[in-house]
Amino acid sequence: MCSNRLVIAIGGPPGSGKTTVARLLAQKLNIKHISIGQFFRKLAEERGLTLTELTKLAEKDPSIDLMLDSLARKEAERGNVIIDGHAAPWLLKDLAMLRVAVVASLNTRVKRLAERDGKPFDQVMEETLVREEVERRRYLKWYNIDIRDFTDFDMVVNSERFSPNEIVEIILKALEIMCKKNLATSTLNSP
Repeated sequence: MCSNRLVIAIGGPPGSGKTTVARLLAQKLNIKHISIGQFFRKLAEERGLTLTELTKLAEKDPSIDLMLDSLARKEAERGNVIIDGHAAPWLLKDLAMLRVAVVASLNTRVKRLAERDGKPFDQVMEETLVREEVERRRYLKWYNIDIRDFTDFDMVVNSERFSPNEIVEIILKALEIMCKKNLATSTLNSP
């Protein structure tokens, strides 16, 4: 695209489709994709914990988030990467060229998570409600971030209205517009 250090941060709640969109976008742009959620799930598995248990532990132990945040920042500083994670767009606001939120209703998200994880809908609903409340408190406590407030994002896209491929096309169009603006601004500001 227009930068040799392109960084796109994609956020949104669990089951919104952010990782699918990030993966497809990275493939389309032929750049690296990092999923903070996948690292978090792997860490839970390594510690023999459920996702909910690790989420609750992270509320008390900031070193878990600090480790994942450090990983995300290092990758963003290298450039040419799509990073997805619940809070990635806030945590990378100084490094990301574009910050996107992918959203969907709670029922849609729980249905997707239940299908992905092979668990009953009611169980996933309960786990998701607990997880989201703990994450909300955690990000507010450690970072002063309200993960339900997307006002500082460049765009918010509803994955119930658009397919993952359509969302990728929307993001690519936004990037194209931003690149033209950046080129025009840098041309106007050059001596």
